[in-house]
Parts: sequence; C-alpha cells; structure tokens
Amino acid sequence: MLQGTGSDVGKSLLVAGLCRAYANRGLVVRPFKPQNMSNNAAVTADGGEIGRAQALQARAARVALSVHMNPVLLKPQSEVGSQVIVQGRIHGNAKAREYQGMKPGLMAAVLDSWDKLRAEADLVLVEGAGSAAEVNLRAGDIANMGFARAADVPVVLVGDIDRGGVIAQIVGTRAVLDPDDAAMIAGFVVNKFRGDPSLFESGMALIAEKSGWPALGLIPHFRDAGLLPAEDAVALDKRDFAGTGTGAAVTIAVPQLPHIANFDDLDPLKAEPSVRLVMVRRGEVIPPEADLILLPGSKATIADLAALRESGFDIDIAAHLRRGRRVFGICGGYQMLGCTVADPEGMEGPPGTVPGLGVLAVDTVLTGSKALRRVEGATVADGVPFSGYEMHIGVTEGPDRARPVLRFDDGRTDGATRADGLASGAYVHGFFADDAQRRAFLASLGAAASGRSHEATVEATLDALAAHVAAHVDLDRLLDLAR
Repeated sequence: MLQGTGSDVGKSLLVAGLCRAYANRGLVVRPFKPQNMSNNAAVTADGGEIGRAQALQARAARVALSVHMNPVLLKPQSEVGSQVIVQGRIHGNAKAREYQGMKPGLMAAVLDSWDKLRAEADLVLVEGAGSAAEVNLRAGDIANMGFARAADVPVVLVGDIDRGGVIAQIVGTRAVLDPDDAAMIAGFVVNKFRGDPSLFESGMALIAEKSGWPALGLIPHFRDAGLLPAEDAVALDKRDFAGTGTGAAVTIAVPQLPHIANFDDLDPLKAEPSVRLVMVRRGEVIPPEADLILLPGSKATIADLAALRESGFDIDIAAHLRRGRRVFGICGGYQMLGCTVADPEGMEGPPGTVPGLGVLAVDTVLTGSKALRRVEGATVADGVPFSGYEMHIGVTEGPDRARPVLRFDDGRTDGATRADGLASGAYVHGFFADDAQRRAFLASLGAAASGRSHEATVEATLDALAAHVAAHVDLDRLLDLAR
C-alpha cells in the first residue's frame, strides 16, 4: 500500500506506474483504493462508478474496470455535503462530520471488495488517501492505516520533495503515528525530485535514521505526468492549461467552477497544437477572442450555476453569443445552458427551481436514477462516429431537443442545439478522446486536428511512466515486502 505524507504527493501516478511495470512482467495486477474523494469519475463495465485515478491504474494493469477497485467514492457537492458511492452505487449524502460517523460501517464493504480483488490477482497495489499523518481522523479510518491494519497490508510512505520540507514530512509522520501504525510502514520513497540526486543522499540517510524506516527510492519528477488524466481538480491550478504551441488556430475558454467534474474531457483538446485552451478562474474575464466557450461537467449544477453568475461569466457568455461565437456544454454545463433547472427532491440542496442561462430552449429536472453507461453512436450533423459514457442525474427536454447533437447506436438521441447553431450541449463525456470526433469538432471551429491518437499517447505515457518508476525503485524488493 502506498500512503502519502499529504495529498497530491504522487500516489496515484506511482501506483499507475507500478501497475504497468508489474503487468509488463506478466503478473495479474489489480489497483485498489479503499476510499477516494473526487468528482472525476469513470464508468465501470458493471455499470457503476469509481475514481478516475483507479480507472487509469486499471488501464495501466491492462484489466477491465470494476467497482471493487474503489469501493467508497466521495463526490463533493454543495449544501448536501458529499455524495457517498459504495461499490459503484449511490449510498446517500453526508456532510464531513456525518461521514466520520458513517465510516466504520463502510469497512465491511471495503474488505469485501478487497477480498474479491485479492482472490483474482497475483498482486494488488493499494493507494491511500490524503495523509497518513491525519491522526485526528484515525478513529474509524478506512482509507489509510485503518485499512492497512485490518487487511494486514505493508505500507510504503511517499513524500513529495517538490513542495519542500520532505525530511520533516516523513520524520514528522513517524513522530505522530501510533507505534502499531508506524510498524506497518516497510519503507519510504521520496517523489518528484529535480536536479542532481547525489545532493540528496545525505537527506535520504537522515530520514532513514530519524524515522527508522529504510529508503526504497528517490524518484525524479516525471515530466509527462500532464499527459495522463488527473484525479483532483486542484491539478487544474498546477497544470499548464494556458495553451499549446505557437500559432494556435482556435481559442477555447473553459470557466473553472467550484464543482467541476470529469474535467479529463479537456485533456485531448489541450494536447492539440491548433488549440489554445484557457481555464478562466473566478474573478477573471472570459477572453473576448475565444472561438468557443466550453462549459464542462459539474457535480453540483445549481451551485455552480450560481457561482457562474457571481463571477459574471453569464454576461461574458451572452456577449460571446452576440459576437456570433459558439458555446458548448457537457453534462452539467449542458444543463446550465437551459432555461430552468428543477430539483424537486432536494438532491443538491433545498427543493426548488432556478433559472438557467436561457441559451438553449430546454429545461432540466434533477430526478430519476443515475445514468451510468458506455455509449457509442454518431453525431447527427455530420455522421461522425463517437464513443463515450454517460454519468448524470437528470432529464432534459424542450424544443431545442428536436435538434440533438448525438444519436446512439440504440436509436436514442442526446443533446440539443439552438436554431442558429451557435449553442449546443450534450450529456456524453469522453467523446473528445475519440480521435475522429475531435478532428470533426475542431474542423467545425476552423482548426485542423494534429492527427495524433489520444489513446496511443496515454498508452505510450503509461509505458514511459512504468520504465521511469522501475529505474528508481527496486521492483523485486517491493515484491519481497508484499504479503
């Protein structure tokens, strides 16, 4: 099990690299994260959902996604706290304090999923959540040492030298851990190193001396990490979404709202040399030169709609349309473009109806079971094939639905288009990762796609990541530590 000294130390990426490295050796590998908190999720083959990081790790291991790879998923919303997903299905909503009381009851589901994965694999690689040093949350823990102790899994502690203070991170973790928890840690690695590794040899020795844990690796910063899907929205503030190469043909502006979800929809666009992708943060103005405003998915449509208005983005969108420029919404972004969003059951907060942006003549009702499925089909306008997935609650209907964006292979349609063609939206995620669909979409904006394959890029990056990790961590030694 890889636990961290804090969030965003690189646990997810290291597990993905190890999954691919061990799979390349011919082992049957499964990733596992007992508890995850992320609005970036993926649909599994069995019709559930798990964190996007575990989906990437499963891909690295070359296995199908399963709800058991991430048995507890927390999806932060607004007034109702977080949506709690257990083994792929909605279990309920809980605010932070309520969830602390709920956790002990979820350990049975966590251990059930763990047993199922362990029975079908040679090796299970487990990712912790947040920080192993959050001892104030240790009671009832299912994400870090609580799980490690219950399942008797040895732990490797990951520190992040890039943020500074890595000696204190690791030694400080040792200082605050309960002795029985500390005994679960079999060693440490230092991640994201930059520069001459010989300059930190004494630092590694000092950590080992002060913590009593052996050093298992000093891992340099992996330059191509940005080519892989990120788990947390915090990554949007750290990754270079300001644009690509010189001479970009089109500018796509994306308002960054508080509950943005499934934002890996943007990754294939960001990688195109002809695209300048700009994340517009609250307090900024949507660039007037933007060719397209793209409203991404949201885990809390009504709250993010309010945030959009508070930021003045609604005014920018209206001006953008008056200039004859295009707007496209995905999932929650599609719902926001309509005339109203109704929440009669109080799924996102107090029951009621709020006005949408009024860009599309459609209305959304947040009710019914959650749509979780892989889909394939073609665009209605030009017949270009696509593949993607649905992950939403809500039904959207209205006059502009007469001009759908997508037609599924089963005959159903998705999305709506304004009569003048300037605004449209759809529920399906992931279709920009489809190379044919991305080329056609960019061509409609007057830009040529590069011809690169998004899927091939992800595969090549996972192979490079595996080689990177294997060069700096003794894989045989890790296997020796496993039980």
